[in-house]
Amino acid sequence: MIQWTLIARTLGHLLMAYAVSLLLPFLVSVLYADGLYARFLGLSIGLFGVGFLMSRRKVRHEPRTREGIVIVVLAWTSLSIVGALPFWFGLPCSFLDAVFESTSGLTTTGATVFSGLDNMAKSLLWYRQQLHFFGGMGVLVLAVAILPMLKVGGMQLYKTEATGPIKDDKIAPRVQQTARTLFNVYVSIIVFVAVLYFLAGMNAFDAISHAISAISTGGFANYDASIGYFDSRAIDWITILAMLAGGMNMGLHFIVWREKSFTRYWEDQEFRALLFFVLLATALVIMAGMSTQAELGLANWLRLALFEVVSIMTTTGFGIADFSQWPLYAPILIIFVSFIGGCAGSTSGGMKVLRVFLLFKQASREAKHLVQPNIVAHIKYNGRLVPDGVASGIWGFFALYVFATGILTLLMIGAGLNPTVAFSAVAAMVNNMGPGLGEVSSTFASVSSFGKVVAIVAMLFGRLEIMTIFVLFTPIFWRRF
Repeated sequence: MIQWTLIARTLGHLLMAYAVSLLLPFLVSVLYADGLYARFLGLSIGLFGVGFLMSRRKVRHEPRTREGIVIVVLAWTSLSIVGALPFWFGLPCSFLDAVFESTSGLTTTGATVFSGLDNMAKSLLWYRQQLHFFGGMGVLVLAVAILPMLKVGGMQLYKTEATGPIKDDKIAPRVQQTARTLFNVYVSIIVFVAVLYFLAGMNAFDAISHAISAISTGGFANYDASIGYFDSRAIDWITILAMLAGGMNMGLHFIVWREKSFTRYWEDQEFRALLFFVLLATALVIMAGMSTQAELGLANWLRLALFEVVSIMTTTGFGIADFSQWPLYAPILIIFVSFIGGCAGSTSGGMKVLRVFLLFKQASREAKHLVQPNIVAHIKYNGRLVPDGVASGIWGFFALYVFATGILTLLMIGAGLNPTVAFSAVAAMVNNMGPGLGEVSSTFASVSSFGKVVAIVAMLFGRLEIMTIFVLFTPIFWRRF
């Protein structure tokens, strides 16, 4: 039986933590005198009170698998709604637009319905990045502490070496140990990138903001022109490296730091697969560009193509060019790349390189069986045998991912978008990568209210790995045992 009291208590603690975090944009508002400090302070006090009342409930047990699933889904959904309040009170926007922006920030999607970012209040700009920061941290804990325990879509194969094994099925010990390690890695990389941005010419506020956005692979920028606003080659290349770092396994970063050995990166098959996909897609985009717009030169096409491919594949969504206007197959190729996503244990969205890699390995094994039916062929990852149950779980996840994308695309077409734009919008949402094609290449402001609701659902589906939400609709989940 599901312990609803325990779930309410946990959500109360999360709400209290969120309320305390609102003191940061409150301080930014005071520092920059943008007039919003009273609203942030009022929200902080009010929400802390609500969370405190919820957290006073007494519980007897720690959350187990079923409670963990419900907590994960309700936490992301409720915080996306509550997180809309600062936008709703601070900007002339509808509540739906505020929820869209909040969900986009918390799921590290980076799509926006707002314009005029260059003149937006500093406290709201900071709040957008703060959503990315906590959303990115939440994604890491979800990916390496919760989903492997819930055995979602083959994620049980992924185990971080940073925390050691947890033998029982309780959620709390795994989350606490993992979060502590990952938080240190996450913040350290953000600080390092912020320093590089500052040295490259950004002011301190922009340097910290964009470092958070890059490492969380969120994509919110402080300017309508995104990273292109700075028009700096140095900043472009720093951003490419930062997005790659955010799209890589944070546990792997920790191992490299602990062992002081950069060769551990190359020893990881998923990292090598990530580089392969990035370089292949970049080469194909350069070929398309040079065949029709050779006057830009190979050096410019290399920088532009690599930036956009890394940005979309890591599902960050930063931009220095409008790739939707690029020639031939380049825009569609880049949209397809977003389905691969970054590495497991990263802040990226998409299906994850690990799953795509294993799908190819299993397809190769099936091809061998067609030629030699009696052959014994095993699937290996980083030198370890992959159990058949994990492989079948990945195929189940892939099928559900494709099915959900198809249904959501039909709903987006029903919302008034043409099929190509609708598909790109759903890809942008379900892969948590931000920009699409056509009218949604820079903002979702023109999308209908129904379309924005579909987009919000798609962002949550993608961030929670689809299966986590899907299992709530199965009768066995609610059966008493």
